Amino acid sequence: METRPLVTSKMKHPLRQHIEEIIALTDEEFNFVLSHFESTKKRKHQYLVQEGEVVKREYWILNGCVKSYFLNDDGKEHILRFAMEHWWITDYESFVKQTASKIYIDCLEDCELLYISCDNREKLTSEMHKMERFWAKKSKFGRIALQRRVLSLLKNSAKERYDLLMEEYPQLLQRVPKKLIASYLGVSRETLSRLNF
Repeated sequence: METRPLVTSKMKHPLRQHIEEIIALTDEEFNFVLSHFESTKKRKHQYLVQEGEVVKREYWILNGCVKSYFLNDDGKEHILRFAMEHWWITDYESFVKQTASKIYIDCLEDCELLYISCDNREKLTSEMHKMERFWAKKSKFGRIALQRRVLSLLKNSAKERYDLLMEEYPQLLQRVPKKLIASYLGVSRETLSRLNF
């Protein structure tokens, strides 16, 4: 069931707090931003994105944890990333180019999410240049994270990749099954067990 989130004057909305890490917003500006979003809840194992569909939404996670992955020709799952509270996720190639998705995104936990459609994001950024700056900066941060991940996969040992992941996101080990952590690191479950103990 999808409903529009409510804003109360007594507390600052988590999305506003997130946006204001980069740009300041007045109450009126934030309410305008929020009017472009919808809220939804998904159960554990429900998909946000499936391979082959054209992705129409970008999600921001209020509560929960999701994974994005692809399946190789043998049906083996390869984890691209995890996303938790206050992270953005979608298949960006499909979302931006409006082409068929090459990945899956599904919920590892029950999730509460906000989403913005491709059309609403275009409309919001054209009508409010502050949000254009916000997404430009988030996009830069995303490119930096992607570059770090690729470099880590290419140059770091399995142990170094594991240590870096645990240093940056220690809560993942408590929330994500070890076989998925192993897939993300590009190692077997048995190798992960040796690294972990």
